[in-house]
Amino acid sequence: MPRTTRITVMLLFAAWVVDYIDRTVINFALPSIGSDLGLDHTQLGLLVSVFFIAYALVQVPGGLLADRYGALKVGMIGLLAWSIFTGLTAIAWSFAVLLAMRFLFGLVQGVFPAAALKALAERTRPEQRTTATGWTNASNAAGVLAAAVIAGIALPTVGWRAMFGIISVLGVATILAWRRWMPEPLPQEEIPLAPGGSKAERRAVLFSPSLLGFAAIFFGYDVLIWGVTAWTPTFLHEQRGISLGTIAFAAVPITLAAAAGTILGARLSDRLGGRPRVIVVPAMTVTAGLLFLLPRLDFPLFVVVGTVMTLLAGLAYMPAFAVPLRALPSAYMGVAAGVIIFGGQLAGVFSPLIFGVITDHLSYTAAFEAMAAGPLLAIIAAVLVPQTAEAFRAAVAARSAVTIPEKESLT
Repeated sequence: MPRTTRITVMLLFAAWVVDYIDRTVINFALPSIGSDLGLDHTQLGLLVSVFFIAYALVQVPGGLLADRYGALKVGMIGLLAWSIFTGLTAIAWSFAVLLAMRFLFGLVQGVFPAAALKALAERTRPEQRTTATGWTNASNAAGVLAAAVIAGIALPTVGWRAMFGIISVLGVATILAWRRWMPEPLPQEEIPLAPGGSKAERRAVLFSPSLLGFAAIFFGYDVLIWGVTAWTPTFLHEQRGISLGTIAFAAVPITLAAAAGTILGARLSDRLGGRPRVIVVPAMTVTAGLLFLLPRLDFPLFVVVGTVMTLLAGLAYMPAFAVPLRALPSAYMGVAAGVIIFGGQLAGVFSPLIFGVITDHLSYTAAFEAMAAGPLLAIIAAVLVPQTAEAFRAAVAARSAVTIPEKESLT
């Protein structure tokens, strides 16, 4: 990869690590927060879900803002704002206040993902975008791992409130690094999608059924990820009697497997020229089966099987982006990324809450099994979407031809 791409990957990796620390550390703190504020499982699930409601709402607007005002400007504003709300979480004195803080946190953090993907697309060759994005998104697992380590140290020593105050400073450091070292974009050979000008193209991309299909893959992936990730610490603490510190450090192999799966899935996607069904169908089929086994295992086997399951699920992460990343001009990458990421974050709205409700009314086992609906949806979507960049561009072009007014198409 060009030096510009490598530096961009490193800087975005750091920003995503901070992103995932700030958003997922609450998963390890849920038992402490529930005990402190007297909350049941449904309320705790809502604390996780309300973040995703706000986060999902701003994905497409965030992508449009990044396309219009620049990826770096929008990304840095998001970084600063979410760091402020991370710190303010520490002073929440009731369920209602904490719920409001998480909602506002989700709003400001939600403008970041599409901006980050656009910034990387501008500094990467199309044939390398999925691999570069895979390395960047391996930071998600690194962020979860860092959150686990921070929680394992901070929760037993200084408590959940001080923990949120401490991690709020990380975003400011990342902004300074971006301003100092982020390189200029690479020259891009942009391939026109369709006749009708940029407005028609943007409309065609935004409302493309094919793009919605990739959003559905990411939705199915995140049903699994956000449901299981949000509730595993509480499940192990309540059902297996494992201490929160032990749970946090047991997350190390699981999160490393997620990073490895993401990188491998990205590399395979570039090698295959896209073709998401080749990766998603077998990976998610086995993943769905393991969900039925996982809640029935003792702690050591839970960690082993959870590690294998996370590795397999990670393979399906980047195929949700691979074809659009190869097919689209960087000028439309913000809005395209916003649509796909919206699908994943919509899963984050429902999945943790549904998991909590099923746990309250049925059992943890039933809740884990219900998460298999996500992999099943991802499999169906992966079979139906265009499998190559050429097929995707053809689908968008056909959509553009439909949306161009008749008068315009005749000129």
